[in-house]
Amino acid sequence: MGTGVPLSSAAGVLSRMERLKAWPLPRRLFFVIGLGYLFTFYDIFDVNVSFVQTAMAIIPGATPENASRYIGLPIFANLLGYVIGTLALSPLADRVGRRRMLMVTMFITGLGSLFTAFATSDGWFVVARGITGVGVAADLAVVNTYMSEVSPRRARAKYTSGLFIFSGIGALVGIWLGLWLTTPSAPFPQGLPFALASPSFNWGWRLMYYIGAVLALIALLLRVELPESPRWLAAKGRIEEAEIIVADMESRAGADANEPDQTSPPMARTADSSAPYGELLTSPVYRKRVFLLFFVWLFSYVTVYGFSAGMTTLLVGAGYPPSEAGLIVAVGVVGMLLAGIAAYVAGEAMERKTYLLISALLTIAGGLVVGVAGHHLAISYLGAVVLFFGQNVWVPVFYAWTAENFPARARTSGFALVDGAGHIGAGVGLWAIAPYIPALGVTGGFVTMSAFLLVAAFIALGGISSRGKILEEISP
Repeated sequence: MGTGVPLSSAAGVLSRMERLKAWPLPRRLFFVIGLGYLFTFYDIFDVNVSFVQTAMAIIPGATPENASRYIGLPIFANLLGYVIGTLALSPLADRVGRRRMLMVTMFITGLGSLFTAFATSDGWFVVARGITGVGVAADLAVVNTYMSEVSPRRARAKYTSGLFIFSGIGALVGIWLGLWLTTPSAPFPQGLPFALASPSFNWGWRLMYYIGAVLALIALLLRVELPESPRWLAAKGRIEEAEIIVADMESRAGADANEPDQTSPPMARTADSSAPYGELLTSPVYRKRVFLLFFVWLFSYVTVYGFSAGMTTLLVGAGYPPSEAGLIVAVGVVGMLLAGIAAYVAGEAMERKTYLLISALLTIAGGLVVGVAGHHLAISYLGAVVLFFGQNVWVPVFYAWTAENFPARARTSGFALVDGAGHIGAGVGLWAIAPYIPALGVTGGFVTMSAFLLVAAFIALGGISSRGKILEEISP
């Protein structure tokens, strides 16, 4: 090797990883990870359109007009589960491995979806959404950590964004299934003429969660084939296992273990017995990163979850018929899919932190268009697409950036601290802010909800620059 680093060492494994220029795993495994993403975001969005029917089925006195009063608690429970799940389970991925926890988290997520399908009361529904949140949170933390560790150095944001395309598909499936199964038929464009909800078919929301459980089972079975992260193995001192996996990656990506290169990653520190959270919070460098990223996610999730989980209910509360509100959201979520594609193509073009400012401005613009459009549906659709594009195009880039901020021995724990705890903002925002949004009108309410993303963007500008850098140099 040009660097003189012994091949059979942690530094040798890392140096060989840095020479990978292309996706180093079988392409089907990218789709296996993506399917998990698809289900995760299907689960986040399936409550959006379907909750009006859910509330009327299990909450005494609930109507389409007052459903927004009840959506806060189940979403808060889901987000509380998210916080608990990611903080409790994610550190296990730093101790027992990424692959093993990818199996556990998907199992919990699917179980939560199945319990939700059986709910017969609002209390049961709330608890089931909390269980689902436990699995979803830890799964996102482990998946994004795994992707940052196996992707080529100059394409970490690109491949994380590629996964986000699957999340857009999952959101679209969740929204459109909800529109079909849980809203009354209405002439297009006020709704879907072939929608199925009726007094005799008021259990479409249950079917949505059954479908979610099946998707989770499929994703769980397919994940068995995933290899462990070589970076995690190197951090644990399991060099021989890491070398076997890296050799397979090199043969697939066309890299040569003996090829001279200009990269010489710092020697990887092996994991010690200290708790990952303790190390991150006692280190001046990592403590600063934890607090900055925590507040970025805290403020941004008020906006993201306000629209992702509650936009239909907010529109209904502002006077839109449920079918019309659901259709606006269903068309708007196309913007989320476009955001994943845009981030995949351009996610490495600028420093990570720049994307959030652009996203915030686009989200505000989309909210203004929806508000000004009123019931002119073509313009409402356009505004909704811009809004969902704006509030999502930064997310996969920041998933990559968040993972880059922490070392391999505590990377999943670091992601959990900032992303998981950041969901507190989403829960409080939906519970304390969402009920009052309809009173502000669509324009005032949507701009207010979008403004939190702008606050997060200004905080993010104080973060590190990481584009194209070696992980061990960013976070030794």
